[in-house]
Amino acid sequence: MTLDVARIREDFPILERTARGGGQLVYLDSGATSQKPQQVLAAEQGMYSRSNAAAHRGTHLLGEESTDAYEGARAKVAAFIGAEPDETVFTRNATDAINLVAYGMSNAATSGPEAARFRAGPGDEVLITEMEHHANLVPWQQLCQRTGARLRWIPVTPEGRLDLAGLGELINSRTKLVAVTCQSNVTGTVPPVAEIAAAAHRAGALVVGDGAQLVPHQPTDVTALGVDFLAFSAHKMLAPYGLGVLYGRSELLAALPPFITGGSMIEVVRMEETTFLPPPQRFEAGVPPVAQAAGLSAACDYLTGLGMENVAAHEEALTGHALKALAEIPGVRILGPLTTEDRGGAVSFEVAGIHPHDLGQVLDESGIAVRAGHHCAWPLHRALGVQASTRATFYVYNTHDEVDALAEGIRTAQRFFGET
Repeated sequence: MTLDVARIREDFPILERTARGGGQLVYLDSGATSQKPQQVLAAEQGMYSRSNAAAHRGTHLLGEESTDAYEGARAKVAAFIGAEPDETVFTRNATDAINLVAYGMSNAATSGPEAARFRAGPGDEVLITEMEHHANLVPWQQLCQRTGARLRWIPVTPEGRLDLAGLGELINSRTKLVAVTCQSNVTGTVPPVAEIAAAAHRAGALVVGDGAQLVPHQPTDVTALGVDFLAFSAHKMLAPYGLGVLYGRSELLAALPPFITGGSMIEVVRMEETTFLPPPQRFEAGVPPVAQAAGLSAACDYLTGLGMENVAAHEEALTGHALKALAEIPGVRILGPLTTEDRGGAVSFEVAGIHPHDLGQVLDESGIAVRAGHHCAWPLHRALGVQASTRATFYVYNTHDEVDALAEGIRTAQRFFGET
């Protein structure tokens, strides 16, 4: 089924506003954060206006409604990725979710025998890739610094794909954990995560997937992916800020030491010691973000109604259009694969003689919102031979006319800077 984009755009009031210069807003920065449909805004507002109370605390009506909404959202999100509710932890964002695992591994050093498989130290290795967002790179650097483990990485090819030629040597008996993006936020590259996960599991290693750019855009089944943990953010999939998700296999979450402690995650507290609740509550200290969870639940309903296969097909068509349109402009170099095969809807590029920040400013004058910089992926940019790039990212509300507007905006910038 083809998405009815004109109808979809009616659900996003922000798309009707005018941009700088009085032109129509062309929002091509959904990889950073997506816009929110009316249905999500209404769900979040509804929690505050009708059922505002602390979940898992009050026995009164509002408390019950809040708890039901929160746990209902958990079940909805779990189903969206093919998981079980007790495998679905709410966090602040994807970065927080990844750090939960990294600090849990640090805390394993002083935990009981059930946490033994998470302990890392000298002689152990953590494997990441050169295309990671900083959120799936820096936490593992820090884990290795804290524990004495060695950090290694899978390099990228000039095309922007992972070079898996040395995978058999990189994943070995010393590998404790493999962390890999499920879709690059720079090049859109979709690595063979299931293949990497299978190799890691043969070596006895755990696998953490960064799903921030995957879950909002592609049908996702955690079992098919083969990952042990998967992190993603609500705000990139039509939902509110301040909420992320960590999927973890139930037996692993049951053994992983908590990261943040305090209220809501305790079982029994004595002055001498404290015991903790089972997952997922063990990892959700503090008052639950009920309104944000209600918004995420509504976003899952919205995307499910569109059909994730249809979402993926729409973005693939837009990406193919953008790859062709930008390739026809002299002086434009597209980073990453030049076809839509194993590629998502992020198109990063450089324009000869124009700094990405300058290009972004000129595009903004035409109402076109893009991202300029290293996109929190500095090592990948260095590997591809650039310091920074301009990035356009697509979602359900974008049109082919907007792709054409981007191409024309680049030509306008070239004329402005005299680079044609």
